[in-house]
Amino acid sequence: MSSLKERVRTLEADLKASPMQHYIYHDLPFAIFCYPPDQEWAMRNEIGRLKTRLENDTDRTIEYIYLSELMWQAIDESEGIEAIVELERQSGFEEAQLQINDYLSDPDWRPLPNLLTERLNKLDPDRHLAFIVRAGVLSPNIYRVSKLLDEMKGRTRVPCVLFMPATTEGSGLRFMGIAENEGRGSYHTKVYSD
Repeated sequence: MSSLKERVRTLEADLKASPMQHYIYHDLPFAIFCYPPDQEWAMRNEIGRLKTRLENDTDRTIEYIYLSELMWQAIDESEGIEAIVELERQSGFEEAQLQINDYLSDPDWRPLPNLLTERLNKLDPDRHLAFIVRAGVLSPNIYRVSKLLDEMKGRTRVPCVLFMPATTEGSGLRFMGIAENEGRGSYHTKVYSD
């Protein structure tokens, strides 16, 4: 647990720096903070405390953006949950997961990058900081976080931290600690991990 707290303190220092030091590219002001999936509740507590400290010590307001809400919004604004339930009943989990991926990817539905951009557009890049949470909803293979970040390039100036349950092995990340997710995707952001 001390490693988690130490990494949160490192992130905090980077977010308090002027200019902020949590990102690599100006057209992608994102960082990824990885934490072990089994520490979800501890991480939620750490995020809450980090939010309080940042709001007390800086002029920024922290806004949470829940990827779980965005996923359900995409489903609701596409064909609705009933269609997914029926598809899973008839064709199984994999097909239902692929359909949700279509909703989140296909421009004819409600792509996740568009939904995230819509939320970020309501924020002021000079006054806000977005904490993007509940990334676990995208597992096991509903949508790749690396794809989301690739598609967010140039879409916002709002500084963001995406908190992602993942394990590390060497220099690779395993989203949700799932072996089949090893080595998938490339993250063009600063990654805070073990």
